[in-house]
Amino acid sequence: MTPDSATPVAIVTGASQGLGLALTRALAAAGWRVVVDARHAEVLRRAVGGLSGVAAAPGDIAEPAHRAELAAAVGTLGRLDLLVHNASALTGSDRPRGLPALADHPVEDLERIYAVNVLAPLALTQLLLPELRATGGTMIAVSSDAAVEAYPGWGGYGSSKAALDQLVAVLAAENPDLHVYAVDPGDMNTAMHQQAFPGEDISDRPLPQTVVPALLRLVRQELPSGRHRAADLLAAVTA
Repeated sequence: MTPDSATPVAIVTGASQGLGLALTRALAAAGWRVVVDARHAEVLRRAVGGLSGVAAAPGDIAEPAHRAELAAAVGTLGRLDLLVHNASALTGSDRPRGLPALADHPVEDLERIYAVNVLAPLALTQLLLPELRATGGTMIAVSSDAAVEAYPGWGGYGSSKAALDQLVAVLAAENPDLHVYAVDPGDMNTAMHQQAFPGEDISDRPLPQTVVPALLRLVRQELPSGRHRAADLLAAVTA
């Protein structure tokens, strides 16, 4: 990708599959330049390899060096209009073992969950706020209903998303010239959701691409900063 000051630029984290990939495809189709990341390099490159205007920057969002790489990519492109914090850790482990009760939740797994779901989004935002302010841009953090509902087994992930919601709310208050959103996408048929229910059939959940129109309403800055549910955003689209 070569710099073009008129073309909007986005960063989407966790874009090798699921909602991140579905949103990346939509942005690319609309002519955006998109920088994407995910931990598994080959999976990421295969996922976005055929998309025009999309650059893959594989790495672990919890690592400072990787966040610096993403910021450098933005510097090369010359602007940033949209920052999407989609990368998430459900259990702190890639092993499909279900969700433990808080009484049994390994603390080291909680540390990983919070590193990915809370600290990394804030740290990346801190790096990129000047670029977002320059364009009057948008930040979207993917949250969860587990941030506001008490589901057994979801205490680690849900509490991290609750913390993320609060960070978003404060960032919005501190940056009134930006559009800063947390969005609850609802249940989806994704690999991460399957990890929460190993061995179960989750094919009845909506596919991630069905949620993209809700996110695009936020990308278009149609709503004030704050926390939104995709179901409500989609209902307004179809009303």
